[in-house]
Amino acid sequence: MTFSDKIKMSGFFAYICFVAASFIFNFNPGKLIGINFYSFSMEMLKLLPCAFILIGLFEVWVKRKTVEKHLGAKSGFRGYLWAVLLAGTTVGGLYVAFPIAYSLHTKGAKLSIIFTYIGASAICRVPMTIFEASFMGIKFSIIRLFASLPLVIVTSMLLGHYLTKRKYKILPGK
Repeated sequence: MTFSDKIKMSGFFAYICFVAASFIFNFNPGKLIGINFYSFSMEMLKLLPCAFILIGLFEVWVKRKTVEKHLGAKSGFRGYLWAVLLAGTTVGGLYVAFPIAYSLHTKGAKLSIIFTYIGASAICRVPMTIFEASFMGIKFSIIRLFASLPLVIVTSMLLGHYLTKRKYKILPGK
């Protein structure tokens, strides 16, 4: 076990001790932290297995040629539109978006389109936008989308061009 692993384990142990002590001594902020952590963990346990099964099916069923055609180097501006549409339907936020982005990369998607997908999945998911519109109003949501999406696409193009020009490669996982 490395030194950083020991630090992580001791931090987690300190967190567990803090939450347990909060319940024992009736410290409400600590109890609330523990309850929120439990609630969040249960939501993730419900969502992530299904999402990873779908990502696995995507890996097996979607051919590399299809991804290269619609999201590859020769896809043009349509690739960015496809990335935004795919990102809008992604459930689970960035927890799911990053594994999908890696899968898209291994299947030949253009780097700038992958960046667009990640950025768009953070700002324009359909459930999040509906929730936002119900609180902030539809006008606010439309203005935010029309202001942020072009910025995401332009910065993705610039970053993708910059990294491609420097022959950046994503290393395979361990």
